[in-house]
Amino acid sequence: MIPYVSPWMDEDLSVFRDTVARFVETEMVPQDPKWRAQHSVGKEIWRRAGETGLLCLDLPAEYGCGGGDFRHEAIFYEELARRGISGFGQGVHSIAAHYVHNYGSEVQKQRWLPRLASGELIGAIAMTEPGAGSDLQGIRTRAVREGDHYTINGSKIFITNGGSASLLMLVVRTGGEDRKRGLSLLMVETEELAGYRVGRVLDKMGMPAQDTAELFFEDVRVPVDCLLGEEGQGMYQLMGDLPYERLIIALCGVAAMEGALAETSRYVKERKAFGQVLGSMQTVRFKLAEIATITRVARVFVDDCIARQLEGTLDTETASMAKYWVTDMQQQVLDECVQLHGGYGYMNEYLVCRMFADSRVQRIYGGTNEIMKELISRSV
Repeated sequence: MIPYVSPWMDEDLSVFRDTVARFVETEMVPQDPKWRAQHSVGKEIWRRAGETGLLCLDLPAEYGCGGGDFRHEAIFYEELARRGISGFGQGVHSIAAHYVHNYGSEVQKQRWLPRLASGELIGAIAMTEPGAGSDLQGIRTRAVREGDHYTINGSKIFITNGGSASLLMLVVRTGGEDRKRGLSLLMVETEELAGYRVGRVLDKMGMPAQDTAELFFEDVRVPVDCLLGEEGQGMYQLMGDLPYERLIIALCGVAAMEGALAETSRYVKERKAFGQVLGSMQTVRFKLAEIATITRVARVFVDDCIARQLEGTLDTETASMAKYWVTDMQQQVLDECVQLHGGYGYMNEYLVCRMFADSRVQRIYGGTNEIMKELISRSV
């Protein structure tokens, strides 16, 4: 079979992919067992990624960023996902930087983007609360303006990079109980911030290397110049950037499927049972054919979404379709890959086992897949 090459790839991007692949293979893959055991990737790898020029790849070079486009970001996500490196929260770090770029003042961009690109700051997005997940309008963390500061009280949960984040894109309620116009976005630097506390690094089904955490705010004071845009515009700002986030989730899903397929294909060609190689059995070959077909369809769909993102035409409904369908298929494909590994597929030393556990949350974060269907149905 002729290998599929995404239509957005070119020679320069192929060279860039080689650079990214080498970095992931040499700097990340050997450390992944340690990261999983300690429930964190630590801060040094962020600095190394920044030194190599792998952070904030699709933001302007004038702010110390990569100066590329979404294709460069996509390559980094793919190379991570294909190898099961799920602890390095590049996605939310990049999305936090995008909020600064899209809604921040020139002073704010100069203040935060270079430090995010270098890995000096580790970004996180603090939306979810114990009582507000996919329903962002239910957020209760409150910021009250008092002169030239906001005073913040509340808590957040399930925050990716939460244990190590030094810059939060924090969603707060500033405008009473108005569910749509009551939210605002604050960029909060957390180092030595009085009243700010990181709670538990949460014990999850998968992604053990990811320091997903609880965050607490007790009379936390931040300057008013931390506000992104205008008060009360938070919900509209969030809705504008969610298609970008959901495309990243779908892209990571299809890349994980591709990595699992390659790993499983190698395994069944080497593993013997009943006196023959597993891969020679018709039932195994047919199952691989099904997995390969689903993975290719998912790839073509995601590549079309990438083209739309590059053109600036990726809409909420299409991004929601990609997020829900690809992650559903990801779970199905990973389950089949575990099954083809037999008992070894249940062992954490095998890549497909780790991928299977890590993939389950894909159908939940970024808006549950049920919410994605609700969004899609409004346009049908």
